[in-house]
Amino acid sequence: MAEVVLSGAIRSNLLSMQNTAKLLDETQHRMSTGLKVNSAVDDPTAFFQARSLNTRAGDLNNLLDSMQQAVNTIKAADEGLTAIQKLVENAKAVANRALETPIVASKSEGPRQAITDETQAMTAFNTGVASTDVISIQTEGGSPQLVTVGNKTIEEFVSAMNALSGVSARLTTERSIMIEGDDGRTLTIGSSVGDVATDLGVAGTFTNGTNRDKFEADYNELRVQIDQLAGDANYQGVNLLRGDDLVINFNETQTSQITIRGVNMTVDEDLGMSEIQDRYFEDDGNLRATVAEIDAATRTLRSQASTLGSNLGVVEIRQDFTDKLVNTLEGGAADLTLADTNEEGANLLALQTRQQLASVALSLAGQAEQNVLRLF
Repeated sequence: MAEVVLSGAIRSNLLSMQNTAKLLDETQHRMSTGLKVNSAVDDPTAFFQARSLNTRAGDLNNLLDSMQQAVNTIKAADEGLTAIQKLVENAKAVANRALETPIVASKSEGPRQAITDETQAMTAFNTGVASTDVISIQTEGGSPQLVTVGNKTIEEFVSAMNALSGVSARLTTERSIMIEGDDGRTLTIGSSVGDVATDLGVAGTFTNGTNRDKFEADYNELRVQIDQLAGDANYQGVNLLRGDDLVINFNETQTSQITIRGVNMTVDEDLGMSEIQDRYFEDDGNLRATVAEIDAATRTLRSQASTLGSNLGVVEIRQDFTDKLVNTLEGGAADLTLADTNEEGANLLALQTRQQLASVALSLAGQAEQNVLRLF
């Protein structure tokens, strides 16, 4: 107030107390916020430098989230390749089992009753077989060959068929007669006299390789599963096994990045595993060609897995680097703005002491005017 006149001593002490109160407010604010620079007013240079560092750290943090999603996308593709490799191995096992399965052109087991005595006469063994019956066996591209039952024993009958061209006969472990075409040739078995072939249960035409049909169906089913699995190896709409590319940015300006090229893992065109047509496995050469296709597909899968693994390594290294860089940037911003709580605590104690001393000094300065009052 202008109309109130304060002495110089009182005014000096008052100004000191006002300055101390201001410093106390600032110190208490630093203690409560933990920051020595709370606004541009406190320290413009430090404030804006810290803001710049924190802004970049925030941008990189967002990139870290993007990198993690990219890592998951690559892992999904890699897991897909691993699963496809297992299916390819199963397909190779099927092909190898087919290759190990001998081709049987004629597999007609009969008669149905078990043979207990190989020296027994054919006519006595099966009452439906007459001594005059003649069995006819024709190999693929050949003429009919005849065997007369006569009074042959079972053993002699089998020997007579083994004497034919392109035909083998034997007694099975189930003790019945089996007639086969050598080298997988198709056989037509009938009777030129009587019904011996029918009576023995060996009549009919037997096609080469029918005992490998199951392997063809199993192999083709595995091909379907490989295609379906490759189509399912996507993550958030990106499938590296169906030709989708993945672009990963490593800095906030998008000037540092990597592009991971997708591949089409189709079983036909890219893996080269052709569909098996009917009776294709009847030829051992075809089976070996199929195994060669599978081996080539395995090499393709391993090569792609290696490429994905290398790319994943790069992304994870950059991810780790970016994470550490974010910590460095945030640490740098903290160095510019964080308060030293120990120092601020000491300042607070000193200012409180100063405030108390200023109050005492102000009281002493007021006593001088009180002494003048006592004169009256």
